[in-house]
Amino acid sequence: MIPFMATTSVPKPEPETKSFDSTLASAHKTMIFSEVFSLAVDSFRASKARFLLTMLGMVIGSASIILVVTVGMTGRDYAIATISSLGPNKIEMQYSGGTVIGPDNTSTPDYMTRDDMQAVYQTVPGVVAYSPMLEVHAVISVGGGITKDAMLLGVSPQYRDVRGLVVLAGRFFDEQDAAAHAKVVVLNKPLAILLFGSTQAAVGQNISIRGIPLSIIGVFQESINTYGISEISDETMLIPYEVARYFTGTDIVKEIFFKMANSAMVEPGAKQITALIKSRHRPNSVYHAETLTGILEDMDKIATILTWVLTLAAAITLVVAGVGIMNSMLANVQARIREIGIRKALGATRREIRMQFLTEAIFLSLIGGILGTILGLGIPLSVRLLTPYQLPIPWQAAVIALATSVLVGVIFGTVPANRAARLDPVETLKYE
Repeated sequence: MIPFMATTSVPKPEPETKSFDSTLASAHKTMIFSEVFSLAVDSFRASKARFLLTMLGMVIGSASIILVVTVGMTGRDYAIATISSLGPNKIEMQYSGGTVIGPDNTSTPDYMTRDDMQAVYQTVPGVVAYSPMLEVHAVISVGGGITKDAMLLGVSPQYRDVRGLVVLAGRFFDEQDAAAHAKVVVLNKPLAILLFGSTQAAVGQNISIRGIPLSIIGVFQESINTYGISEISDETMLIPYEVARYFTGTDIVKEIFFKMANSAMVEPGAKQITALIKSRHRPNSVYHAETLTGILEDMDKIATILTWVLTLAAAITLVVAGVGIMNSMLANVQARIREIGIRKALGATRREIRMQFLTEAIFLSLIGGILGTILGLGIPLSVRLLTPYQLPIPWQAAVIALATSVLVGVIFGTVPANRAARLDPVETLKYE
């Protein structure tokens, strides 16, 4: 009797067909892509003139986008720098309304005072300069019986720093002049030229206001022409605040200028200064703080919007170039019908034919975009290197131009690629 022997079946290892197939598919895709890229390069070499002319539209479009953004950014920076020269860190406090009722039931304006200014300087952090302002309208007398209506602004020596004034001749009055109540005056440039013919000739001359002689020690102008929209006009003269009190007989202040340490402190500082001054006066009194922050932000928004609008207008050039690429590729498909038939007869699939012509379209648009980007960036870079003007370099626009070039190639290359892929191989082989 043969003894029963238990046997265990050992499973045979399954061939790793799945891993092999995926590796083969990956290698096949790589081979297809390299072949398609090679065909695209060969097609470009065979028709250089036609492809270069087609590519020219992409070059012009990409360069236009970058240059338009450069011009927009340059204009924005110039506008912001121009406005900032008025005093980007300046806070102008103004009395807007509200009265104080006296014992005799008479109402008087609740103006600010120099004590308010000192309290702000000692309490609000970041205040580095300040100046009160008294406004006096008067008739000035010059030698020879000449008279002229003018406006006197009584300010402190720090007013020059707060407002960013430029001294053209002579000097600005200093703290010693203010402490000594020196009867000195600084003329605005247009007034100095009107009265004395030039800025240099005005320095050292004397004028008289209400019988009080003042010595002209300097001539100034604003850093930019504000065309009379600021407190300074063509007929403005600046005198020490202490001297201006002779003409007003009061210590009231309608406006006080403050300068903050940096622009980031302007808005918080304006709120603190307004709250502090209000706390020192009657509840119904109104005080208003004016800054350039809002103007600068609005200017930046306007310039940005204009830049985007101009950029979109320049992008139309890329659309026109895309139409040119589509027409060129359609003509290319028509000229290579027999080649397409031979490739299909040898086993090329619709997907491979579509990829081939789509790659050619993307190749055209991308190369044109790269050349246009180099041209667009080269102009502002050359200006920065060869001239003192520091034009901004719009790197973001370069990325947008390249991305748009690829997108245009895909969109306008799809129609010719699909047409080539749908061709009947039998009919194409008969084509002469």
